[in-house]
Amino acid sequence: MPVTRHAIDMVNEAQAQIMRIAPEYAARMRDEGKALLVDIRDIRELDRVGRIADAFHAPRGMLEFWVDPKSPYFKDVFATDKAIILFCTSGWRSALAARTLNDMGMENACDLDGGLNAWGEAGLPIAKTE
Repeated sequence: MPVTRHAIDMVNEAQAQIMRIAPEYAARMRDEGKALLVDIRDIRELDRVGRIADAFHAPRGMLEFWVDPKSPYFKDVFATDKAIILFCTSGWRSALAARTLNDMGMENACDLDGGLNAWGEAGLPIAKTE
């Protein structure tokens, strides 16, 4: 079957429907204890590119299961009223993920606008894996 709905269209729709947080504001929210940064990139990306210090790693493929308290894979870290700011490299996967979590009823899930790339471009630190 040919693709009739393109990934970039789905990303654009998600970005129009979710809350997106600028990197500087996300860093401030984290520092004030108002946000949990969640890195949904593949573990190989974390090792190759680096990571945001104190960000929780939740692989994209497990995210829905880790946030759902009825799932046997539930992680307590997601039982929070803090903003859950998801990020990937450029913000595409995290936009789709944030929309999915919003669809699951998580009103506190949002997206780091521009992803890790924008974080670095804003001069915010990226810790390299040693």
